[in-house]
Amino acid sequence: MLPQRAVFWAEEKALILSDLHLGKTAHFRKSGIAVPAGIMQEDLFRLQRLITHYMPERLIIVGDMFHSVENNEVQFFRVWRQQFSNVSFDLVRGNHDIMADEVYEQLQINVHNTFSLRDIHFVHEPDGSRNGFRYTFSGHLHPAFVMQGAGKQRLRLPCFYFGPHCGILPAFGDFTGSASLDPGESDPVFVIAGKSIIRAQ
Repeated sequence: MLPQRAVFWAEEKALILSDLHLGKTAHFRKSGIAVPAGIMQEDLFRLQRLITHYMPERLIIVGDMFHSVENNEVQFFRVWRQQFSNVSFDLVRGNHDIMADEVYEQLQINVHNTFSLRDIHFVHEPDGSRNGFRYTFSGHLHPAFVMQGAGKQRLRLPCFYFGPHCGILPAFGDFTGSASLDPGESDPVFVIAGKSIIRAQ
């Protein structure tokens, strides 16, 4: 697990992440909603540093890589993608990944409804089923966990959640929001606090 909201699977040289929602800020601005510029560029710069550091052969994006239809931020990604032409991008289609198939082909992104590697299964929305696989990774929920201090202060932080059969990844994108989890007492939860990962339970 990485504090940049991703997982690096060293044996497979695979970087795993979810819910970038690229193009969301442009989509909002087009609708007349004031959103600060540069959010997507910062997300891609963070991803660029991860790729440069870990040198993966493959990126597995567990859904919602893009937010909506093609816009100028997608064109920015098209240029950004060229520097990593040797890295395979495998996208598990999420509910927001609605661009035409030929756009993904032009961006050199392999799109799947579900994706499996070894005995690990990747699907965007967690459904609790094992589908014959040992473990499933999903996204979609943008999970967060509420930490409580001795003085009754509360802080909600993005987290990695690992249930008995399914793990849920935090949203990689900064402009995504989050939803608080209510995990079982024995389910491991790891919160992201700045540059650290802390086991919350």
